Amino acid sequence: MPNTKTTGAKAATAASKTLQSKSTGTNSKTAAGSALSQKDAPRKQTSPQAATSASKVLTDGRTSARSKSAAGSALSQSKGKK
Repeated sequence: MPNTKTTGAKAATAASKTLQSKSTGTNSKTAAGSALSQKDAPRKQTSPQAATSASKVLTDGRTSARSKSAAGSALSQSKGKK
């Protein structure tokens, strides 16, 4: 079954700000880029590489709430394991 989820407005704003930040790490930017690319795109899906980055962002205690919001959105739109 195809993905029908999209990135919401709050998560898209968080992703945009994450991408613009100069102090944001690579994993955060990868997850944010994935989330932002899925705004208004219900058939797009997070790649396994971006899902791994998003997972790392969510488990890292040093990550900002903004980055975690974007990562959570990206991870929720991944295929997941069966």
